[in-house]
Amino acid sequence: MASETRGSVSVSVQSLRSGTRCSVDEEIALIMGGESDLTPLEDEVEITKKRSRKRRKKACPKSVAVEGDQSPGEEGQAKRLKPRNTSPRKRAASQVPEDNDLESPSKKRKHCSKPEPIYVIPDVEKKATSFKGRLGYACLNTVLRSKKPAREAIFCSRTCRIDSIEKNGIDWVKDLGRQNVEGLLKIIEWNEQNNIRFMRISSQMFPFASHEDYGYSLEYCDPLLAQVGALAKRYGHRLTTHPGQFTQLGSPRESVVRSSIRELEYHAEMLDRMGIDQDGVMIIHGGGVYGDKVAALTRIKNVIQLDLPPHVRARLVLENDELCYNAVDLLPICTELAIPLVFDYHHDMLNPSPGLAPSVIIERANEIFKRRGIRPKQHYSEPRAGAVGTMELRAHSDRCQSLPEWLPDDMDLMIEAKDKEQAVLQLYRIYDLYPVAHASLRPPATQETKETKGRKSARKNRSQKQRPTTRKRLRRGSALNSDASDRCGNLASQPL
Repeated sequence: MASETRGSVSVSVQSLRSGTRCSVDEEIALIMGGESDLTPLEDEVEITKKRSRKRRKKACPKSVAVEGDQSPGEEGQAKRLKPRNTSPRKRAASQVPEDNDLESPSKKRKHCSKPEPIYVIPDVEKKATSFKGRLGYACLNTVLRSKKPAREAIFCSRTCRIDSIEKNGIDWVKDLGRQNVEGLLKIIEWNEQNNIRFMRISSQMFPFASHEDYGYSLEYCDPLLAQVGALAKRYGHRLTTHPGQFTQLGSPRESVVRSSIRELEYHAEMLDRMGIDQDGVMIIHGGGVYGDKVAALTRIKNVIQLDLPPHVRARLVLENDELCYNAVDLLPICTELAIPLVFDYHHDMLNPSPGLAPSVIIERANEIFKRRGIRPKQHYSEPRAGAVGTMELRAHSDRCQSLPEWLPDDMDLMIEAKDKEQAVLQLYRIYDLYPVAHASLRPPATQETKETKGRKSARKNRSQKQRPTTRKRLRRGSALNSDASDRCGNLASQPL
């Protein structure tokens, strides 16, 4: 009898689990035939509850709650969640079978290289010249830098901030330098293909290499740097550097002078490890006058004579600037110390040398280059069209429309224009210096602005910008005036 009762109960449970339809009376009779602790009424209610639960589960297959997620102690207490209100697109996506060959939605799409658009290049006005030297550009190739997608861009000026160094470590910073050198190799190849054999290397090749606390040796990058020098030598390219405006050998502050010397040592080390010959010079400006130009010139002379290591001094070259030191100011030091002078035509226009014509300056500068066995070089740029006042005239134009009047035929001329290699290629076309591939050309800007990044125009549009308060104006004015008087005798605020 007991075995029959157990059999009856098992049949009842199986019928419930399998979803077999039977009447309530039959199910109660089966259970009542066994050893149940429930009354017939309770049995009926319990069976009805179980059936309704089954129906709910079938009606809500998309419920967020997953069977088996609840712990044993939570059974019967978990609330049923509402089904997801998915969009048709998501429901269709959920019905797609999983396949290892299919790309998951979380993976980023691979960006393919975009073909270069077809540019319309305007004609240029042809001119004649006897110039047979080299034209160069500074630091950045705009064609290679603007490649799409961005991961294919080629440049050699990756840099960072100190907080990035502290976060990522010095090896991460060194890797930026390694990538910059690899980019430089590709830029040199592009230059050779386009007959440009003169270039200025970016000072940001190795970020923070000259820093007092975060500086490092370039020995780790010896093989790549040697490749750069070998490639430049094979093609006959000239590579030079121009440390930044913060290199102030005439500063009255010892800490500034020490930092300036470290910066020069870093540039010299980079050129030395490339195996660049004496033509790989480092050009710097005289810097600030700090209220006393004569005293500042004396400090510059003493630092060059007494503090610069021989291998650094061997590559040092001075340049006349547009505010503080013209060619007449620097020629005595250059002649006495045999430090070559790079003549800048644009700077001489803004800050001319009284009683000394450009032709005379060039002749005296070339004598120093010849005495040192270094090929002469000069800088050239033009102010932007419509520029007025010192600050606007200082800004370089996007491109140059002519070569300078006093240019020697065999000079290496650095074109300091915003369009970089495009400015060189335009001069190639104007003077028929070299054939130019159309694929390397880019059209000039339709309208050239007179403002540049980092510089404020002398004419400020007050209608578009709210004037600062009186206190802010006074504070700002006093700071600018003191800095200008310290650096360049307040020349920056004087109109031409």
